[in-house]
Amino acid sequence: MTDRILVVSPSWVGDMVMAQTLYKLLRRRHRDAEIDVIAPPASLSLVTRMTEINRGILFDVAHAELGIGKRRRLGESLRKESYRQAIILPNSLKSALVPYFADIPVRTAFRGEYRYLLVNDMRMLDKKAQPRMIDRFAALGLDREEILPALDYPSLEINEHNRERLQNQFGLTAARPVMGICPGAEFGDAKKWPEHHYAKLADAAIERGMQVWIFGGPKDQTTTQQIKALMTLVNLEHCVDLSGRTSLLDAVDLLSLCGLVVSNDSGLMHVAAAVGCATAVIYGSTSSDFTPPLTDRLDILSIDLSCSPCFKRTCRLGHKNCLNQLMPDRLIPIIEKYRNGLRADESS
Repeated sequence: MTDRILVVSPSWVGDMVMAQTLYKLLRRRHRDAEIDVIAPPASLSLVTRMTEINRGILFDVAHAELGIGKRRRLGESLRKESYRQAIILPNSLKSALVPYFADIPVRTAFRGEYRYLLVNDMRMLDKKAQPRMIDRFAALGLDREEILPALDYPSLEINEHNRERLQNQFGLTAARPVMGICPGAEFGDAKKWPEHHYAKLADAAIERGMQVWIFGGPKDQTTTQQIKALMTLVNLEHCVDLSGRTSLLDAVDLLSLCGLVVSNDSGLMHVAAAVGCATAVIYGSTSSDFTPPLTDRLDILSIDLSCSPCFKRTCRLGHKNCLNQLMPDRLIPIIEKYRNGLRADESS
C-alpha cells in the first residue's frame, strides 16, 4: 500500500515557501509516498511549483474564522484517502481539526493552543535546537529525538512558457540587467522600508545602468505609486511597476529574471530566494535569525536598536527608526557587487 502523508500548511506565502524544506525532507525519507498539502487560496498555487507534492487541497476559510463546519466537511471527505500521518505546521487549535475529522491515525504537531485531544503525536519545541522556522517545520518530519539533518533550501519550479508570455505582455526586455524591489509587507507597516528610501535606491540602480521592476499585490499599489512619484522623472523610463498586475505564480516566474532583489521581510522575499535570486533584505521589526531568506547569495540589512526586533505590526514608539534610519547608501555596494552578474541578459 502506498504511504500517504497529509500536511496542513501555514497560511502566509513566505511560510509556505519555507515549508518546502519539510516537503523535501519527507520526499528524501519516503521516496514513494504521496504527499498532499492543505492550503488557503493565497498560497495554494505555490504547491504546483513544488515537485515533492502530489496534490494541493484548497481550504477556503478566513484567517481568523473557526469554520468548524467547513473543517469537519473537509476532514470527513478525506477519510477515503487513508492517510497514515498528518503533519500540522500551524500552532492553532483549528488547524488540527481537519486531520482529526479525517481519522488520520498519526497526527503530528508541536504543543499549542489546547489541542491535546486533536494531536496524538505531540512534540515539544526546543527553540535552542530548532532556532529557525524551517528547523521547526522539518523536525515534525522526523522521529522523536532524531537529530535534524542538513536541510535543503526551497527551490520553486519556473514555467518558462509563462515567463515568456509575461515578458511579451509587459514589454520586458533584456536591454539592462534587472534589480527587483518588493516594497510591500502583508504583516504590517513596521516591516516596510520607507517609500522615499526605495525611490532613492531605484534611482541609484538605474543611474548605474540597470532597470528596476517593482513587485507586489493590489494592496501594495499605493506604496509603489508613491515610490515612482518620488523617483527622478527621467529614470521612470527604466522602471516597470508590476504590482497588482500579476498572479503569485507570475511573480515567481518574473522574479527568476532578477539577479538581485531588494525586499522587506515578506513572502516575495522568500519567493525570490527560492528562484535563485541574490537577495538584500531589510529587517526592521523582525529578525533574520528566525525567518532568513534561504539562499547563500544574501545580504542582511538592519540597525541595532534597543527596541528592535519588536515583532509588532506597527511601531509602538511611533518613529520606525529601525527602518527610517537605514539609509539607501548602505545598499549601493550591494548593487555594485551584483551589477555585472544580474540575469536579464540570460533571458532575451
